[in-house]
Amino acid sequence: MRIVVHGQQAFGKAVLEALLKRGENIVGVYVAPEKPGQKADPLKEAALAAKLPVFQPASYRKPEVWEEFKALKPDLQVMAFVTLFVPEEFLNIPTHGSIQYHPSLLPAYRGASAINWPIILGEKETGLSIFWPDNGLDTGDVLLQKTTPISPKDTLGTVYFDRLFPMGVDAMLESVDLVKAGKAPRIKQDESKATYEGRATADIARIDWGKSWRQIDPLIRGCNPAPGAWTTIDGKNLQIFDIQPLPARDPKGIGGKYGEIVDVSADGFTVVVPDGRIKVLRVKPADGPKVAAGEWAAAAKLAVGARLV
Repeated sequence: MRIVVHGQQAFGKAVLEALLKRGENIVGVYVAPEKPGQKADPLKEAALAAKLPVFQPASYRKPEVWEEFKALKPDLQVMAFVTLFVPEEFLNIPTHGSIQYHPSLLPAYRGASAINWPIILGEKETGLSIFWPDNGLDTGDVLLQKTTPISPKDTLGTVYFDRLFPMGVDAMLESVDLVKAGKAPRIKQDESKATYEGRATADIARIDWGKSWRQIDPLIRGCNPAPGAWTTIDGKNLQIFDIQPLPARDPKGIGGKYGEIVDVSADGFTVVVPDGRIKVLRVKPADGPKVAAGEWAAAAKLAVGARLV
């Protein structure tokens, strides 16, 4: 089977290398074009190292791009982390069509921030889907799905890099096998269960200290490492990455205004929230790298009574 790999970054590279390792016939690689001054994409570097032809069209809407793709005589397009819109005219060129990875249990959490939102919204489970893309936003028929739990300690980073990334590579290989065997299903998505959340931007990631720790904690975890939950102190931004919730046991013991610093120690600082306190363990100031919160607090001369807003 003549396979074209289409994607970018580390995930695209991992999928390409896994397919090559087991001897698949890769006839071309499509990669997102680099911006001026940007270094070569990891997938592009891997493809060139394997002496494969690389294509980087700025748009997939042009007939000349379709003709270039047809010349490869592809049987299957494997799409691993594709961000540009790819129309059905291009998707349907391979003999067996195109399959794509999406890091959610479709039809839930369609969109670009599908890993962030299940964590931010307190879901106990997430997963991935390999689907047959169409002209909609993550609306195509599903080929297969894999699930993984979300623990109270999980972050965007742990869910993706520890599980959805390696599971996704394996799921891509399994899907290719199903296509080759003529056993790949096309399961219609249930539109009544479809959800879409917008991109998890910096606006979404701002911490409201007037909310429960049960809301603040998953927001911080779901934005770690990107876009990074944040607050301000003395008018300057401060990103917060790791925390320890300290639920109140007695309402009389909370004290202080929401966002107020009530303790500063060598390993962090503690902030008041409506139903307890939150100990901040790792931060990134606007003018520096990520550091232990206690280290930053000492350097910034953070004092009890200061307030995050």
